[in-house]
Amino acid sequence: MVDGHIHIERGEYTLEWVNQFVVKAVEMQLDEIWLLEHCYRFEEFVPMYDSVCAYSDYIDQWFHRQAGVLKLDNYLSLFKQVRNHQFPVKIKFGLEICYFQEFEDLVVELTKGKDFDFLLGSVHFVDDFAFDHKAEHWNGINVDEIYHRYFETSILLAQSGIYDGIAHPDAIKLFGHRPSYSLTDYYERLAKELSNNNMYAEHNSGVFRRWPNTATLGMNEEMLRIMKKNNVKIITASDAHCPEDVGDRILELNNCLINS
Repeated sequence: MVDGHIHIERGEYTLEWVNQFVVKAVEMQLDEIWLLEHCYRFEEFVPMYDSVCAYSDYIDQWFHRQAGVLKLDNYLSLFKQVRNHQFPVKIKFGLEICYFQEFEDLVVELTKGKDFDFLLGSVHFVDDFAFDHKAEHWNGINVDEIYHRYFETSILLAQSGIYDGIAHPDAIKLFGHRPSYSLTDYYERLAKELSNNNMYAEHNSGVFRRWPNTATLGMNEEMLRIMKKNNVKIITASDAHCPEDVGDRILELNNCLINS
């Protein structure tokens, strides 16, 4: 079993810290773990976020507490240490990158030739609106329009040719908001673009873990069925941000894949 989305942001870049994730992975009977960081943690990516900070005082304050605190070279050095060490599970290293169409060239420039095992594209902002922070931020938001823009942005991400996979492709559902129209056409379009660009989609338990009262576990049945119909590779993922959450509901997610 694979956990393809594990953040290591809460500890120092040491083998001892990585080993805490490994120990939990062994306990959860995982064969493979994919470790990553949010790109905004690195000072090199900070310029991508000017417009989202300008959009919201809340995000501006959150961003300047969390962002730009690391250098990419230090992260790359950790890769080398881990790859020279023998662990009981396979470890991949990657980066989760917020997708902004206007910064595609910068992302390519910053990641090219850096020896990442994978680049994961994610949509966390829809026209600068941070949809996944607090439920009350949705007050006054046009749900139909946000869903439309979310999936159009996701399709652009898939068409960009930059990424190996797309993170939590229906995370927009997290607070229980649903559009008045069917999403089938969007699922089909996104699945076709992922397939055409040889990208995987995550079946991710993180949204459900954070908001179990309003979110569902992983992709919904229709989206998962359409992804499989279009031969999109599916990677199970916990979206863990600490060792304790490694492997969370990976077995359930695998069972969903088998039974869908």
